[in-house]
Amino acid sequence: MVSFPDISADLKSAMPELRGRVLANEPLGPLTWFRVGGPAQVLFTPVDEDDLAYFLAHLPADIPVYVIGVGSNLIVRDGGVEGVVIRLSPRGFGTIVAEGDTVRAGTAALDKRVAEAAAAANIGGLEFYFGIPGSIGGALRMNAGANGGETKDVLVEARGVTRAGETVTFTNAEMGFVYRSHGVDPSIIFTSALYRGTLMEPEKIRARMNEVQQHRETAQPIREKTGGSTFKNPPGHSSWKLVDAAGMRGFRVGGAQVSEMHCNFLINTGDATAADIETLGETVRDRVKAHSGIELQWEIKRIGVAG
Repeated sequence: MVSFPDISADLKSAMPELRGRVLANEPLGPLTWFRVGGPAQVLFTPVDEDDLAYFLAHLPADIPVYVIGVGSNLIVRDGGVEGVVIRLSPRGFGTIVAEGDTVRAGTAALDKRVAEAAAAANIGGLEFYFGIPGSIGGALRMNAGANGGETKDVLVEARGVTRAGETVTFTNAEMGFVYRSHGVDPSIIFTSALYRGTLMEPEKIRARMNEVQQHRETAQPIREKTGGSTFKNPPGHSSWKLVDAAGMRGFRVGGAQVSEMHCNFLINTGDATAADIETLGETVRDRVKAHSGIELQWEIKRIGVAG
């Protein structure tokens, strides 16, 4: 059983006004869609943005910090994560408010729920979120997109907290969005986002959301233990086609397998380790590079140390 030195008591004593929950050597596997990985040395769940800012302002600068959302696009390695892992809860960071043609959402809100809230307010333009199995924090971090839409198309501004505990706001332009990434300091922890859509007839919005859902159900292994799209699409190519052409459909390493349904999805068939999944991904990258000369880039985030 992997474990780290317990620093939780020291952190708590240095932060007498802290309100959030601090847990030592807390398993992270159950918090990820792959259901694999070791523990966090410290898992902190802040009550709200002020609590998060207070924690970061008093956290020693030499302690690493990682943020996880719903764990849908994440591999936690088997050796766990040294330092502090921060998990924003729906209770503290999951509020969604639609007003006029705008939607403000906390970063723990599920993308799908934001799309639903927009639709309920007759706000179109966010339907693509209905098909993304993550939270708004990850959507900001990755410029998440699907079915012809991307976060950059509808975001007005994003709010976050710096590693020093200061609150900051970024306009769409300041986010520096590119394909599946952004230009903001990676230490920023996003806490909320403001979107602007277009007022539309509810029937049109619902029809579009139904199309998105049907595509997911027929083309993606959404009922498996998976991390979503594994690799970014190279310019002019589809990753799944490159993986398929390299003969990797259904390929296995231990308990990890390339999905038979969609070649850009890796799945935990039941007993995979994080090492199995990551090794499978690297094997796929090697085979694709050998077959097509194209080097696939990971879209799934990987954190922690090997077991």
